[in-house]
Amino acid sequence: MRLIMTNDDRQLGMGSSITRRDFLNGVAVGVGGAMAGSMSLDLETLLAQGPAGAYPPALTGLRGSHAGSFEVFHSMKDGAFWKAAPQPQATGEEYDLVVVGAGISGLAAAHYFRKARPDARILLLDNHDDFGGHAKRNEFTHNGRTYIGYGGTQSIDSPAPYSAVSKALITDLGIDVARYSKVLDSGLYKSLGLRPAFFFDKETFGADRLVAGDVRDDAFLAAAPVSDNVRRDLKRLLTERFDPMPGLNSAEKKARLARMSYADFVTKLWKLDAGVLRLYQARTHGLFGVGVDAVPAQDAFGLGLPGFDGMGLDDRPGPGQNYDSIRSEEAANYYFHFPDGNATVARLLARRLVPNAIPGSTADDVVTARADYSKLDAAGSPVRIRLSSPAMRVRHLGAAGRGQRVEVAYLQGGALKTVTSGAVVLACWHSVIPSLCPELPAAQKAALDYAIKVPLVYTNVFIRNWTAFQKLGVQRISTPGMWHTSVGLDFPVSLGGYKHQTNPAEPIVLHLSKSACRPGLPVRDQHRAGRVELLSTSFPTIERSIRDQLGRSLGGGGFDPAADILGITVNRWPHGYAYQYNSLADDFWVNGGEQPCVVARRPHGRIAIANADAGAYSYTDAAIDHAHRAVQELLA
Repeated sequence: MRLIMTNDDRQLGMGSSITRRDFLNGVAVGVGGAMAGSMSLDLETLLAQGPAGAYPPALTGLRGSHAGSFEVFHSMKDGAFWKAAPQPQATGEEYDLVVVGAGISGLAAAHYFRKARPDARILLLDNHDDFGGHAKRNEFTHNGRTYIGYGGTQSIDSPAPYSAVSKALITDLGIDVARYSKVLDSGLYKSLGLRPAFFFDKETFGADRLVAGDVRDDAFLAAAPVSDNVRRDLKRLLTERFDPMPGLNSAEKKARLARMSYADFVTKLWKLDAGVLRLYQARTHGLFGVGVDAVPAQDAFGLGLPGFDGMGLDDRPGPGQNYDSIRSEEAANYYFHFPDGNATVARLLARRLVPNAIPGSTADDVVTARADYSKLDAAGSPVRIRLSSPAMRVRHLGAAGRGQRVEVAYLQGGALKTVTSGAVVLACWHSVIPSLCPELPAAQKAALDYAIKVPLVYTNVFIRNWTAFQKLGVQRISTPGMWHTSVGLDFPVSLGGYKHQTNPAEPIVLHLSKSACRPGLPVRDQHRAGRVELLSTSFPTIERSIRDQLGRSLGGGGFDPAADILGITVNRWPHGYAYQYNSLADDFWVNGGEQPCVVARRPHGRIAIANADAGAYSYTDAAIDHAHRAVQELLA
């Protein structure tokens, strides 16, 4: 595919050679659609995961669920794969445990199984060219120095306290969460006069304007390019103590708030101008993957959005209230961010399982350690991590009982191969399991299908310097009208041999995020529409939007997207967060009844099910907890 550039493209730097623009890295992302209807493209090409011997964290362009990692699943789910699949080849390999999925949940499952059975032979299979799943590490190198960014799971963080099981694992891996205040330079950006800002784009607000400060400030409201009606109504929402539900107690009010969106709360109960919502629409993206049109007003209250001060609401959880909006004090203090996010947790687990693949012995030295991917699947190793190898079928063999074997068929290098195991943990997306394991009961498959994933994008942009941020006095910019709805300077964390840059004249990694959603649709339909958008948007299209966004929002500080961008890695996650139940969409969440995730995670013979989907809870502790549960079910 040849990209035809305009003068604007050249000014944005679209002609630069900072990223690979070959077929498999994003230009032809529509390949998934081709696979959905046929097997016309050869498997070896589809499963190519970058050049031979490539170091996955350093690959740029379109990453995350990259081309070659998902197309065969589409074909399998649509029923086309097995009609044209090659004849399976028995490898003769036998294991005590096979884990499908080498994300944090799969790695933790292997860890727990090996602790219980130290002599066990374990194989982990993953469809990606890197382990860690959504905990993705991105690296950029400039003038001999490596700069690290997080391309997925951001931090050790949860709105509820970590369980004893999860805390024990974090401690066992050598992570001292209490150290975070010592490794984070919390005063750096403030000392440089940097603060949050809002970029009003001309397509949404009528003018391009960067306004630093808080929406509660009179100066911010005066500078914002909004109508007088919106400015007046914003002031009302932020300052007026109004109760739109007089005569009801706190519990009754919360029951009503659970059944209306925050958008309806603002426009129908407060009767404010809908233009007010443009400043808040993307505020909830990072937690729920949708905007305030699909977030219950009760959760908006828990998150501190304005409009509730006059209602006399207590702080007790309401019916169906989401965990994210009722964070406990204990949970708030249990927080740690590594330069690559929770990819460090995945790397520490991988090092425990395959010690010679990642040098070092501490949670500090692993930050700068370079993994040797050639050693992850070494013959003779008791634990093997086999990447670029999507599992395609899991089925029991022979009579039921503890001695029963399970066959796992997977693709590798264009060939369909099989191994057998005494037990299997499916630590993969719930939505793929019904096709992967057709023998499951119908009710369980229906419950697994309910676990729709939340699509999102975590993008890292490596820039020559951050003097534009310093000149503009900004650190993080909310950009709700742009393709990426936020952009900010990376966490100032220094750990082990890794030092965060403190001089604005030095390079830095910017983090941009997007929740792919379609406002106005029911929440689950928004996730489906977002998935289609991510799978059909090419890397050059995304790159152009990044350059345009940074040029427009930071241009006043002298930022030049053609000269100042050194690298771009777009971590596209059409299947991102685990779906968390929503009181607007899930009646059982409010009225009671068995939750689909409980039915979905039931063990089946010698097969157990893990992943954060099993708890309908999109946090690392859920992935760990359900890995532990799945292993205990197999060992019981």
